[in-house]
Amino acid sequence: MTKEDIIKRLIDNDSLFNRIHVVQQSFDILPADKEHLGACIKYQDLAEMRDEFINELVDSVLDWVYSSEKYKKMIDAITAKGKSVAAANSELIRKAHQKFRTGDGSKLLIQGQLGELLLFHFIQRYSKAIPILRKMPILTSPEHERFGADAIHYKIDEDKNIIILGEAKTYIRDYKFNTAFKKALDSILDTYKKHKKEMKLYVHEDFLDAAMDRVAESYLNGTMENVEVHLVSIITYSETEKINITNQASILAQIEEIIKNRYCNFDNEKIDITNNPILNRITYIAFPVWDLEQLAQAFQELI
Repeated sequence: MTKEDIIKRLIDNDSLFNRIHVVQQSFDILPADKEHLGACIKYQDLAEMRDEFINELVDSVLDWVYSSEKYKKMIDAITAKGKSVAAANSELIRKAHQKFRTGDGSKLLIQGQLGELLLFHFIQRYSKAIPILRKMPILTSPEHERFGADAIHYKIDEDKNIIILGEAKTYIRDYKFNTAFKKALDSILDTYKKHKKEMKLYVHEDFLDAAMDRVAESYLNGTMENVEVHLVSIITYSETEKINITNQASILAQIEEIIKNRYCNFDNEKIDITNNPILNRITYIAFPVWDLEQLAQAFQELI
């Protein structure tokens, strides 16, 4: 696989990010020499684009569940049985949505999947890396559900093969950023330590397309040269800081300041880079949402 192949496989998520405001910079947090991200639902004039954001996120579920190669194969198989392309597409959307549903309607699961879907999009857009493995098609498998990483992506950067491990932590309780951030750090370090062993469960499964299967196999058997592992952690949390609704620019500037303060107020001594040098390669994404529980409920209703 070449860098050009990877670029061709990146999804187009411009429409979703037209509803997300993102700031990328070196915040006052370790590692200090890296740019991290802050994001929020965008405002248009005085109105938060909340409904538009949720609709775009739900519309992208098919991109998350099926690679373009797998999608084409499934469309061909369904139309061969006598359905139109439109009807086949509707069937795949229905099947993709079913991957999110649980018998008990668990709020915890839904809010987690909301964060994982955002993670999928951020890694593709800002890391320019494509998924090796897709978690959603195998949520019903008890064996695979034990897998720790919420995302495993791959890219080529000059002569380096980059494996990106992603974790999504979503907290609907009001303003628990520091708690959420510390748990996210602990979780992604645990994932990093275990990911090779657990990743072996996925190789040669039929939901991996051939190219990604080869990438995973070469990484696991040691034949992949010049490889680096990078980490991405997205923390989606329920923010309570009041915003003065005056104009669009002012609103977004206030949210940016809130994000900066959340990063700044986290205790850097809890980021143990000395004993965990992999943290030199982590990128954080802080995503505050006002009334996150309502947003997760709206997402669930549309799935």
